[in-house]
Amino acid sequence: MRAVLIALIASAFISSPATAFTPRELADRTTERRAVEAVIWGIPVVNYDLMLQEMLTKTKGKVNEILYWSRPLDWHNQTLTPNPDAIYLMAFTNTKDIGPVVIEVPPAEGGSINGNIVNVWQMALEDAGPSGADQGKGGKYLVLPPDYTGKIPEGYIPLHSDTFGGYALMRSNLASHSDADIAKSVEYAKRLKVYPLSQAANPPETIFTDAKDVVFDSTIRYDASFFKSLDRVVQSEPWLPRDRAMIDQLKSVGIEKGKSFAPTAPMIKQLEAGVQEGREWLEERYDTGLIPFYEKSRWNYAGSPELVKSAQASYDEPNSYPVDLRGVAYSYAFVGLKRMGTGQFYLMSIKDKEGNSFDGSKTYKLTVPANVPVQQYWSLTAYDRETHALIRNMPRASRSSQVAELKKNADGSVDIFLGPKAPEGEDANWIPTDDQRRFELMFRLYAPTKALFEKTWVLPDVEKVAHQP
Repeated sequence: MRAVLIALIASAFISSPATAFTPRELADRTTERRAVEAVIWGIPVVNYDLMLQEMLTKTKGKVNEILYWSRPLDWHNQTLTPNPDAIYLMAFTNTKDIGPVVIEVPPAEGGSINGNIVNVWQMALEDAGPSGADQGKGGKYLVLPPDYTGKIPEGYIPLHSDTFGGYALMRSNLASHSDADIAKSVEYAKRLKVYPLSQAANPPETIFTDAKDVVFDSTIRYDASFFKSLDRVVQSEPWLPRDRAMIDQLKSVGIEKGKSFAPTAPMIKQLEAGVQEGREWLEERYDTGLIPFYEKSRWNYAGSPELVKSAQASYDEPNSYPVDLRGVAYSYAFVGLKRMGTGQFYLMSIKDKEGNSFDGSKTYKLTVPANVPVQQYWSLTAYDRETHALIRNMPRASRSSQVAELKKNADGSVDIFLGPKAPEGEDANWIPTDDQRRFELMFRLYAPTKALFEKTWVLPDVEKVAHQP
């Protein structure tokens, strides 16, 4: 009997799941598993780093200066879901070596700015312009280093950042797309200033670098280079208390503060597998997890209300830290807004009225009802479904209420067509698509009014045109 019992125990140990993997297999599975989680958690800072590296390597722009586009954006700008109906300016800031940095926004006289200032996690520190803290009066926003204890001079809007790096995205609004209005918008935008607080008594002239002809590609790279970007941020920024659980997780993928990131060939293979799984996870959540803005609508919130709420609380809620939702959001967009719905509001659609993904070889129509609830303008933009950037090699990416030649229907509504060819007589109202690729849409409302949020004005779903041109 005793011999039988010993045999049974031995058999149990032999068949135990603990021996299902070799030590090498366990190490590989750990690397791959934690690489997936690093992708989901780290995508906001990788998104930031890719934009920063594009500026540093593709342009003459530098940190604590201003990079701008002197024309409305076209496909050469491959950032994630940008707005091609405004003049874009980006000021990457860093307080590590020079201390507090001033971002000076001019009063909304002769122009206006829709601006957002964020840290490296793209968490909003403040909005700027008429819908921001200065309320259109102009203001000196003061970006402070982590744990700053110095005196804050009067007349500044202090922004307490928990990271050294960050950036400001400033959009100079356009009255129209005419050359004169574009020039006027650029001239107004160049009244922006960036300089160290230490030189506030005699600020140096702000340097502006034009990137209009540069292929500025910061689309997410789902390969081993993802972790190089992540490592750059880990090495240059302090650990935030809420993220310390990732310290050991990242050691498993070769990222450790104070040490070089030098993965072995076998580890690179696991990192590649992990980043691809992370991509698939993000895409599946994006495809199925968007939240309709209207009941049973194909128009969705661009950012989950839960994520917006947590981000506006600086991710400091005791029982909420929506890392998964944040990862999905920053896989298709960039920048954070402090006051979502005040200066701008976005609706996204990835499927037509019938629930099918948008096919670039087909033709679609969106009828924008009259009396769009905005004080500034509305626009519709098409993006590449895979990269979430403007569709490459297209002559334009959007149509907006700023377009003077836009045709209106008798009731004031506007029909916008999307497809590889413009329907006859509809060129002014047409957004071109690539017939080899899928696409997605964003409808922007700048300075939205209460009719949008009360949903008394409803944007209908996009429909496929039965007879293709």
